[in-house]
Amino acid sequence: MSGLSLEFSKRSGEVIRLDLRRVLAARRTAYQQLEIVDTASFGRALFLDGKVQSAELDEFVYHEALVQPAMALHPRPERVLVIGGGEGATLREALRHPTVKRAVMVDIDAEAVAACREYLPAWHQGAFADPRVELLHRDARGYLEETSELFDVIIVDVTDPLAGGPAYRLFTQEFYRLARGHLGAAGAIAVQAESADLGVLEPHLA
Repeated sequence: MSGLSLEFSKRSGEVIRLDLRRVLAARRTAYQQLEIVDTASFGRALFLDGKVQSAELDEFVYHEALVQPAMALHPRPERVLVIGGGEGATLREALRHPTVKRAVMVDIDAEAVAACREYLPAWHQGAFADPRVELLHRDARGYLEETSELFDVIIVDVTDPLAGGPAYRLFTQEFYRLARGHLGAAGAIAVQAESADLGVLEPHLA
């Protein structure tokens, strides 16, 4: 990220260039490099380790699609666990349901969450201050190993499983067996599973 533009490459080989208006935050947290910028075309955008996570123009598409199908599957979702989701938008979507009595959000990167709370109010819309929310900054796998709580819906909204990255251990069979053990009756789990870009998905299609 330099000058007045930002370029990043997609796995399909495309190169996306964003014209920057302002850099609001640029810092190295204990876990990743974070940038929050204002762009000319997509509005405000969050980058982690150089990869775009969400942008003001279309973040609602991703977050609604991630959260709402799982919430709709359960007849009465009261207890929700959000793993990751530092922008607060995943939490926002879960809290739209009036049946929700408790929402636990576990995100290991307190610095990233703090930056999102400050600079991305349109994403979280005050969700962090909701009295139904418990926010924990710790490893989600360790949390599941220790808690006995059951949830109606578990939403996993973490970064890609880069080697050595904060989410690497959350893309294993052991983790999903652990998460399954914390689902109540009729429980559902929703997972961020990479891009919907056909150029990315094609090698994995049967």
